[in-house]
Amino acid sequence: MIALSAKTRTAVRDLLSLAWPVVLARIGIMTMGLTDVIVVGNWSARELAYSSLALAPVTIFVTTAVGLMMGVQVMTARYLGEGRRHEVGGVFRRGMAYGLQLGVASMLAMIVFGPWAMRHMGLADGLGEGATPALIVFALSMPGYLVSVAAQFFLEALHRPKAGMWAMWIANAVNLVLNLVLVPDLLGLGINGAVASAWATFGARTALAVFLIVYIVRLPEARALGVFDRPARNRTAEREQRKVGYGAGSSYFIEVGAFAAMTFIAGQLGAIETSAWAVVLNVTAIIFMVPMGLSAAAGVMVGRAYGERDGRGVLRAGLVGIGVVSVLGLVMALIVWPGAGLIASAYNRDPALLAVVVPALMLTCLFFVADGIQVVAAQVNRAAGDVWWPTIMHFVAYGGVMIPAGWWLAHQIGVDGLVWAIIIASLFSSVLLTGRFLRVARRLPERVEPAVL
Repeated sequence: MIALSAKTRTAVRDLLSLAWPVVLARIGIMTMGLTDVIVVGNWSARELAYSSLALAPVTIFVTTAVGLMMGVQVMTARYLGEGRRHEVGGVFRRGMAYGLQLGVASMLAMIVFGPWAMRHMGLADGLGEGATPALIVFALSMPGYLVSVAAQFFLEALHRPKAGMWAMWIANAVNLVLNLVLVPDLLGLGINGAVASAWATFGARTALAVFLIVYIVRLPEARALGVFDRPARNRTAEREQRKVGYGAGSSYFIEVGAFAAMTFIAGQLGAIETSAWAVVLNVTAIIFMVPMGLSAAAGVMVGRAYGERDGRGVLRAGLVGIGVVSVLGLVMALIVWPGAGLIASAYNRDPALLAVVVPALMLTCLFFVADGIQVVAAQVNRAAGDVWWPTIMHFVAYGGVMIPAGWWLAHQIGVDGLVWAIIIASLFSSVLLTGRFLRVARRLPERVEPAVL
């Protein structure tokens, strides 16, 4: 049995204490998508394909924009580590304004260019036309959603993640009710299926943003944190906040863009393959929220240690995050492998669909550990001040390896080929990013403790 030092045990406890509500909040994000997929999938397999294709470009914009907002979390944690508590309100206010701007820009881009993209992706007959209305409705929810992301990142860096967790699950309840009412058109509004589900998501995301903003402005320490004070213009702080976001956003864009490309590759194979890939991707995306939440918690811990100029603390927090996510990835694999058939049947019981989904789901278990390591390693690198190398490594792994391998393997062995491409890319990315973090953290100076007289 490996003996852990007292500081390492404390780091593990701190990580788990911060991580579990963050993980549940991230799972809540994907549960919203899961609800859409299950309700729409049980309504119609064809509508499930429409919803999946509409979500592919939306996911690119959402995930990239979320990465661009990452500066809110990292800079808030650093300021707290440096003892600049009153200045974190300025980080939050900049993040809110930035989120609203990104949301409006993303919404307009998807409405203008989304329909054109759907017509020119070489999809099977009727799929692009069917997905376009849902895409436009999803786009309308972007401004509110990105405002909620800024608020959630701010609360997590303050070590108040439970508020974001509860808000996310309240939003999920709203989404479930709206889906159950709107997808079968119980109100006789003349909309159903994928479009109706997109409207349910719009309502849920709006509720989430309102709840989080109200919660923050009502915090007892809101005034002490500078939430109500207009921040003094600080171009250096603004650049650093955007720089962190640029690095994270670029990485997220590369990774989610690669996965969206895989969805369009599945669309070239046919409706059954597209629906099967939608189920596989949704299940793995939900599981991915566990390492995503852990990466946020590990990033906060590393960011604080970095703000305190504690190089050893940076290394310890990062390695603890990587170790914990490795264990949890293995646990997830041991759950999904024997339960693949039951999980797949929750989405749709069509035998032709299940014949494709079940073996692909079992195969996904081979990349859970590596995928978890790479996302945590990327985040702790950024929190330790290494912004651009994770982006470069993601580009190589997912743009240079996964997409070409996915296209070739999919046309050879179908949906299983897409999964094999993810396995290869995740292993490659995890090795590169972990090695990079070790190098970065070991070059940071150790904190000098004050002498005891």
